[in-house]
Amino acid sequence: MKRNVFYGFLIALMGGIVSISLYKIFEPEIPLVYEHHYSNEAPSGNNLVNLLSPPANMDFTAAAESSIDGVVHVKVTRTKEYKREAFDPFRFFFNGDGRYEQKYIQPINGMGSGVIISENGYIVTNNHVIENADEIKVTLNDKKSYDAELVGYDYTTDLAVLKIDAKRDLNFINYGNSDAIRIGEWVLAVGNPFNLTSTVTAGIVSAKSRNINILGNDPLTNTSSIESFIQTDAAVNPGNSGGALVNTHGELVGINTAIKSNTGSYTGYSFAIPSNIVQKVVNDLIKYGYVQRAFIGVNIRNIDADFAKEKKIENLNGVYILGMADKKDKKNIDLKEGDIIKSVDGTPVSNVSELIARIGIYHPGDEVKITYLRNGKLRESKVILKNRDGKTDLLSNDNLQMFNTLGAQLEDIDKDIKEKLSLRNGVLVKKLYAGKLQKAGIQEGFIITSIDSKSVKSVDELIDYLKAKKGGVLVQGIYPNGRESYYGFGM
Repeated sequence: MKRNVFYGFLIALMGGIVSISLYKIFEPEIPLVYEHHYSNEAPSGNNLVNLLSPPANMDFTAAAESSIDGVVHVKVTRTKEYKREAFDPFRFFFNGDGRYEQKYIQPINGMGSGVIISENGYIVTNNHVIENADEIKVTLNDKKSYDAELVGYDYTTDLAVLKIDAKRDLNFINYGNSDAIRIGEWVLAVGNPFNLTSTVTAGIVSAKSRNINILGNDPLTNTSSIESFIQTDAAVNPGNSGGALVNTHGELVGINTAIKSNTGSYTGYSFAIPSNIVQKVVNDLIKYGYVQRAFIGVNIRNIDADFAKEKKIENLNGVYILGMADKKDKKNIDLKEGDIIKSVDGTPVSNVSELIARIGIYHPGDEVKITYLRNGKLRESKVILKNRDGKTDLLSNDNLQMFNTLGAQLEDIDKDIKEKLSLRNGVLVKKLYAGKLQKAGIQEGFIITSIDSKSVKSVDELIDYLKAKKGGVLVQGIYPNGRESYYGFGM
C-alpha cells in the first residue's frame, strides 16, 4: 500500500516538472518595461531635498561671480539722546532738592547692504538702513572702506542713494527688467550683511506685486507708499536689507527689503522692491534730489468678493474708481466713478498695488493710455499725469523742500472762490500735513491773501517769498465762511 502511494507522488511530481518546462519553452517573449510609480504622498528626506534643488544643468556661478563685487556692506552710526534722573548733593544742600534730569548721548551702530549701480560710485540701499544716520561707511567686497554721502532718500519706496568717492571705476550691477521675471523663475539674493564679503543664496520667485503693509506714508507729505514687492524663497536675513536680487543673467531685478517672520530671522519668505521702480527712484534722487511722483487724479480701491457682489462686478481683476481726487479734473479726464481700470499702456493691473507701482515709473506731465471697463465695454483714454499739487510740471528741489517745511498742498484760488469771497488774489491751503502751517493753527480751506502785509497772487510767488525769508512770518487770510484770521510762525 505504501509503495503505491510513493509511486503516485513520484508520477505527479514528474508531470509538474514536464509541464513547467514545456510552458517556459513555448512562453511568448514579453518586452522588459520600467515603470515609474507616482504617489500623492508628500516627499520626505533626500527626495524632498532633490525636488527643491535647482535642475542639474542650472549653473548660477556666472550670475554670482558677476554680482558679488557689486554688493557692499553699509555701516551707519546714529546718536540717541537718553534722559535719566540723577542726584546732586550740592543742589540738595543749596536748593533743598538734589534731583535733576541728566541727558546723555549714546552712539548706536546699524548695518545693511547696498548695490553699486554706476562705476562712479552711486549706491542704492534701503532708507531704513541709513535713516537718521550721522555717519555712513561703505565697505566693498575687496574690504576697502569709504565714507559715503547721502544723495537722497524716499520714504514711500524705502529707497536711498549714497555716493562714494572711490577714484576708480567700480564694479556695478546692470538693471534688469523686473516686469519680465516670472513666477517660478530662479533668482539669487546677494548681500553683505556682516562685512564678511558678499554672500549668495538662491530661490525662486514665489509671487509678484505683493503688498504687505510695512511701508508708511511719507511723514512730511503724507504721500502714499508704493508696495509691489517681488516675493521669493531665497534666504534673506536683516543684514541683507538693501542687497541685490539678481536673475540668472546677473541682472538686478530687485532690492531685498523685508522678510516675513515672527522671529526677525528668515523663515521662508523675503520681499524685494522691483528694479523698474528702483531705477526710476534712483534717477530722480540723483537728478532732482526728490522723487517726482505722478498721479492719475482718481480715488481708487481694490475689488474684493463682497464689493463685486454689491456692484454686480463679474471679474475681480482691476481697480475700481471711487471718484475724482479733484472735482476740477472731471473736465480734463474721461474717467469717472464706477469705471474699472484694467491696464496702463498695455500692462494689465489687477489690484491697487499694481496700479500704483505702474504709475510710479512715470513722471508728472507724462501721457499714459488707460484701458478701463465701463458698462461692460472696454474703453481707452489718454491721461496726462499730475504731480502731488495737481499740476503737470516737475517740482524743483527747493520748492519741494519748502512744501515739506510748510506741510501743505497749496493751489491758486479759482474764479468761483474769488467771486464768492470778493477776493482779488489768494492761495488755497488744500491739504495739511505735519509742518509749520499746521503748528501755527491754520486749517484746511484757509485762503492766504497776504504775508507780512504783502499781497499773495500765486503759489509760486508765495514759495519764492518764503524761500528768501528769515525770521517771523505774519499770515493773513480768510476761510470759506468769511471768517478772517491771522497766524504767525518762524522761518
